[in-house]
Amino acid sequence: MEDIQAHINGLRHDFSKMSLDEDTLNANPFKQFEIWFQAAIDSKVPEPNAMMLSTVNAQNYPSSRIVLLRNFSAKGFVFYSNYESQKAKDIELNNAVSILFFWPELERQIRIEGKIIKQTAAESDIYFNARPRNSRLGAWASPQSEKISNRKILDDLFQKVEKEFEGKEVTRPDWWGGYVLEPERIEFWQGRPNRLHDRICYSKTFNSNWEIARLAP
Repeated sequence: MEDIQAHINGLRHDFSKMSLDEDTLNANPFKQFEIWFQAAIDSKVPEPNAMMLSTVNAQNYPSSRIVLLRNFSAKGFVFYSNYESQKAKDIELNNAVSILFFWPELERQIRIEGKIIKQTAAESDIYFNARPRNSRLGAWASPQSEKISNRKILDDLFQKVEKEFEGKEVTRPDWWGGYVLEPERIEFWQGRPNRLHDRICYSKTFNSNWEIARLAP
C-alpha cells in the first residue's frame, strides 16, 4: 500500500500541448464544442463521445457514470437510457445535472451544467430503430439498476426476449428513451504548464445570450 501511495504522489504530468485564447474562441459555445469534438475525432481519441453524467438522488448523494453522447445541437446534448434506471429516478427528482468530457490525449476537458428534459417519443423511436438488433433486444431484457442474483438471470432474460421477437421488428419499450441536457454553463479547459491551466466559461444570461469569462485555474 505504501508503494502505491508513493507512486500516486509521484505522478506528475506537465500539460504543454496547446493553449486556449479568448481571441480564437467561437462566440457560440456549441460551435466551439463542435470544433473541439472534431479535433478529438481527428486525433483518434478512443470513444470521444464518452461523457461522465452526474446526478443527485433523494438523499442528496451525487452519483456519476459514463454514458455516450449521441447527438448535440443548439437545443442541447442527447443521450439515451432506461427511464426506470437509477439515473432516471435521480433526474425525475432533480433535473439539474452535469456532464464531463475528458480527452487526455489533447489535454482537454469540457464541463457542461444544466437542466434535463426527455426527448419526444418520436425522436427516441428514430434513434432506437437505428440501433443494432441485439442492442434493441438488450434494452428489453435488462432491468437496469435492479439487483439480480447472478449473470445467468440476465442471459436468460435476453434469450427469452430474443424468442419473443423472433421474426418481428424490435420496437422501443416505453421505459427507454432519450434525454436532452439544455446547458446553462459550458466550460472549456485546456491543460497548461505549471498547473496554470486555461479555463474559459460560457454562462447563459437572462436573455439567452452567452457571457464568456476566463476563470483562474
